[in-house]
Amino acid sequence: MIHINEEVARCLLCADAPCGAKVSRALRALRFENLWTAAELFDQINEQEIEAAQQACIHYDRPIRISELKKALNEQQPKPADTPLPSLELNFCDMVCENPFFLASSAICTNYEMVARALEAGWAGVFYKTICKQDIREVSPRFDAVGKEGTPFVGFRNMEQLSENPYEVDFDILHRLKVNYPTKRIIASIMGQTEEEWIELAKMAEDAGCDAVELNFSCPQMKLTGLGSDIGQNNELILCYTACIKEAVKIPVIPKMTPNVMSMTSPALACFYGGAHGISAINTIKSITMSHNAEVNEKKTVSGYSGKAVKPIALRMIYEITGHPLIRRAGIEKHMDISGIGGIETWRDALEFIQLGCRNVQVCTAVMQYGYRIIDDLKLGLQHYMAERGIVELKKLVGEELKNIVMPSDLDRETMVFPKIDRDKCIGCGRCFISCADGGHQAIAFGEDRKPRIIGTKCVGCHLCRLVCPTKAIGMAKRMPKPQK
Repeated sequence: MIHINEEVARCLLCADAPCGAKVSRALRALRFENLWTAAELFDQINEQEIEAAQQACIHYDRPIRISELKKALNEQQPKPADTPLPSLELNFCDMVCENPFFLASSAICTNYEMVARALEAGWAGVFYKTICKQDIREVSPRFDAVGKEGTPFVGFRNMEQLSENPYEVDFDILHRLKVNYPTKRIIASIMGQTEEEWIELAKMAEDAGCDAVELNFSCPQMKLTGLGSDIGQNNELILCYTACIKEAVKIPVIPKMTPNVMSMTSPALACFYGGAHGISAINTIKSITMSHNAEVNEKKTVSGYSGKAVKPIALRMIYEITGHPLIRRAGIEKHMDISGIGGIETWRDALEFIQLGCRNVQVCTAVMQYGYRIIDDLKLGLQHYMAERGIVELKKLVGEELKNIVMPSDLDRETMVFPKIDRDKCIGCGRCFISCADGGHQAIAFGEDRKPRIIGTKCVGCHLCRLVCPTKAIGMAKRMPKPQK
C-alpha cells in the first residue's frame, strides 16, 4: 500500500507544472495536509487525465504515482462539509483581519511587487522586512539548510539582516501598499539604535498609514552590539523602548521577541508593563551550520535557525507567554495579543499556535521553500477542519488547548498505553525491533516469520517503536492501569 505523505513528498511542486493545473493543485493540497480539497479535486479528474499527468511528471527518480495516491486517499474518505466554509476573520490587536495568516518580516517581503502578489494570493497582511537607518550590506551566500532522509530541509539557517532599501523608500512602499490594499493589514517592522531613532521610525510608520508597528528586538545576526536580540535579552531595554514608542504613536505596538533567552516569561512581562498591544514570537534561534558551501570566504558565523525543526521550541515559548495568568487575562481583555512564528508550514502547524492562544500567525521559511501559493491550503485546510468540528468562528479555537498543558508532576503516572501492531500493514523490516533493543526496553521479539511481537512483561509503553515504524503499522491500544510489578 502506498504511503500518502511519503509519496507526495516526492512531488517537486513544479512551477507551471506539466502534469496539469488540476492535478498539480490536488497534489499540492495533499502535500500540505489539506485532504478535503485534494479529495474534491481528485473526484473531478478521470483516469485518462491521471495517466497523462504521470507521463508528463518532472522527476529525478520516477514519476509520482498519482493513481495510487488517489486510491489511497479514497480509502481515507475525507468528507468535505455540506455547509459553506466558515470565515477565518479574527481580531488581532484591535485590527480586523480577514484571516490569521501574515508574511513574517524577512526576505519574502522586501519590495512592493512581492508583497502585492502575496496579498492578491490571499495573505491577510504583512510584517514588512525590518526598516532601519543603518547601511545594510548583506553577505553571499547567506542561507544554509539542514535536511534529513530526502527532505529538502527541515531546518533553515540565514545570515540576512534588515532591509537594504533606504528607509524613505520602504515607508513609501508601505504607504502605497496601504492605499492600494486598504482591507489588508500593513505592519512596519523597525529597528533603531537610540530611543530617538526608534520613535522617529515609529512615527514615520504611522504617517505612512501603517496599521501597526513591530519592534525588532530579536534579529540574531546584527553586525553591531546593542541591536536586535541584544535588546530582546535585556528586560529593561524591552520595557523602555516599548513604553516610549507606545507613548509616541497611536497605532498598535508589537515587540518581536528573541528565543535566545532562558525563558520567554520575563521578556513578555516587560512588553506587558511597557504597554504593548501584542507580541510577535519567536524570531530565529542562534545557530551554526558547518557546510562548506555556506561559508563566506571560508568563514562561518552564528546566525538564525528557522523552519519546521524549531516549531516545538516556538510552541513552548508561546506557552510561556500565553500561559502566564497576567498575559492570559490581558489577552482575554483585548489588551495584548500574540502573533505566533516558528516552523509553520501547514494549516495544522498554524492551528497548534492558535490553540495555544495566538490570534495571528506569521510564515517565512515555508514561503521561501514553496512560495506564496501555500496560502490556499493554509486557509482551506483550517476552514475544512473548523467545518468538520462545527466551529463557525475562529476565535473559538484561540487558546483551547491551554487547559491541557500541565506541569510534568501533574501527569498521570499510574496508567500506560501498549503499542498495537497491525500485521497486515507490517512489512517485516524490523526497525521497531532494532530501536527497542538498542534504545528502548528490549520488549519486542522478532522471529523467523519477520513479524514483531510485543513482550508485555517488558514493555513500558514508551512508543519508540510506533515512531520509527516506516509503514505506520504500529498504533495504540487502550489506556489501562500499569501492570503490578
